[in-house]
Amino acid sequence: MTKPETPVLSVRQVRRLALAKAGLLRPELTDLPTSARGVGQRTRDRALQIVERFGYLQLDTVAIAGARTQSIVLASRLDGFQAPMAETLLAPGEPLFEYWGHEACWLPMSLYPSFQFRREEFAVHPWHGDVLGQHRKLADELLARLAADGPIRSLDLEGERLGSGSGWGTGKLAKRVLNALWTAGHVAIRERPSFQRVYDLTEHVIPASIRAVKVARADAFERLLATALAGHGWAATGTLAATWRLRNCRSDIDDALHRLEEGGELLRCDVAVSGRRQAGWISPDDLELAFATDALRPRKNRGVLLSPFDPLLWDRKRVEWMFGFEQVLEIYKPVHERRFGYYCLPVLAGENLIARVDLKANRDAGSLQVLSLHYEQTPSAADREAVRSALERFQVSVGLAQLHGLN
Repeated sequence: MTKPETPVLSVRQVRRLALAKAGLLRPELTDLPTSARGVGQRTRDRALQIVERFGYLQLDTVAIAGARTQSIVLASRLDGFQAPMAETLLAPGEPLFEYWGHEACWLPMSLYPSFQFRREEFAVHPWHGDVLGQHRKLADELLARLAADGPIRSLDLEGERLGSGSGWGTGKLAKRVLNALWTAGHVAIRERPSFQRVYDLTEHVIPASIRAVKVARADAFERLLATALAGHGWAATGTLAATWRLRNCRSDIDDALHRLEEGGELLRCDVAVSGRRQAGWISPDDLELAFATDALRPRKNRGVLLSPFDPLLWDRKRVEWMFGFEQVLEIYKPVHERRFGYYCLPVLAGENLIARVDLKANRDAGSLQVLSLHYEQTPSAADREAVRSALERFQVSVGLAQLHGLN
């Protein structure tokens, strides 16, 4: 039997497909909501639909712009979304749990069984080593305290001394051990009021019906890779692996992709980039959508701000060839070395990233300050209007009354 020829997409087709799958271009084509009004359950459900599409919502602590990334991602998809709601999505009874995706993320509860292999691997902490083995007595004390007294805030352990020997350490060590218990799956994060982790025993957070599901490693890789592809539209193997930080397991990845291909869930598909073909994967439905040129044409040049940690942006090499945009994060650079600013948010207009803006929220004054604005090229009147529209939408989302510094 003749092997079917591998389809080839253009960069534009891949870009438009990625935007559509991300809920940023004609989201109705992929059954994603476009607006959110109020703070009720319906709005929460729409926010959860966004998380479900990607399979994760990355977390970060930086809130200088008036909201953290988890809020910005949702506000960029749901017109009228009130950013503070995002901080309440992880709560008892909600279908999310917190764990390591490609970074610390909120994940759909349905994926909890698929991370069993990672919890087992992380019995020895990936960064701090065998914390639980070295401090077993402290770990047991923390588990006993959770069982007897209920949830513990990480903040509660600061400066607190546990146990009665010089080897027990201070609250700083207790926080590290508690974090290792979470990473290994013995405890879970119950909620995050004011973005403070509240830990509890896993059985008090993850429903028994979810904990009872056993997923083989091979099946977990299939589920995770298929979920990643659903969020990206088209993706190279490296992007799929990086979505879940799957390292040193290439054979697992290749085997899972082969099984998904054999089952017809995904297809090999190349992209023509700068005169060469880049290999990757796509689902049959998304391949059909990618070729629907008219359906995926942007309706208008309306602007929206994106988080620097947006699912569309964290793979910087992909962003560069897909948008011709150098995505940089300058938080850790000295001030004199920054080109664009501390926490720059790219501006998407239509299918193009046209600018980046560095913002600072002043809650006391009720204002959003534009510290810097850099266009990718000489802006047209439409570009300027797209940036203004994006900033005004964001200003409303974060609950600030005034916008300053936009010329």
